[in-house]
Amino acid sequence: MKFYKNLYIGDTVKKPEKVIKKLKKYAKLNNVYVIVYDAGNARLEYYHSLMLQQYYYKQNPPFIIGIAGSKDEADGLILQIADESVAKTGSADLAAYLFGDIV
Repeated sequence: MKFYKNLYIGDTVKKPEKVIKKLKKYAKLNNVYVIVYDAGNARLEYYHSLMLQQYYYKQNPPFIIGIAGSKDEADGLILQIADESVAKTGSADLAAYLFGDIV
């Protein structure tokens, strides 16, 4: 599992280092949502952390951009990323904003 270097953390996530450590071990976490970059579709998506228990994600670890404590907070973090992207680049291309020329 890979994490974005400037990981976005929601306000309700307490002890994010502990959450990251548990996510890396694929531990079951309630009330934790992860914002991931879907390279196949070049977009951001969010999942409940229990989705990462599936065999597919263990074989194809996601690239985590952010961690939130609820769906609403995950939506808010994606909106925050979009606002930052528009403010800095004038575009809502989130992948280009987050990764620059890498994507």
